[in-house]
Amino acid sequence: MDCFCSNYSNDLAFLMFKGLEHWQYENKAISRTFNFSSYLSGLNFLNKIAFLAEKLNHHPDMKLTWRKVHVLLTTHDSGDVTDKDIELAKLCDQNFKG
Repeated sequence: MDCFCSNYSNDLAFLMFKGLEHWQYENKAISRTFNFSSYLSGLNFLNKIAFLAEKLNHHPDMKLTWRKVHVLLTTHDSGDVTDKDIELAKLCDQNFKG
């Protein structure tokens, strides 16, 4: 699968073009930290994303801390960000109710 990032010289422009203005592109991955009003809200979000990731067979690195969930997406087979990552990032955004 081709990487979308290689065609863009400006990472921010790439993310905005893809509708992911809250995500950061770095080290051939995209990431975002989601903030919540409570620990359990963050945990519920993490579980929801884990369920969606399993359905897509595309598993992000996620870290749960006090009222925060950090999500990191990359496609290891291609060595960069692909459609799979963009799709899951958009699902994360759609399911976020900060």
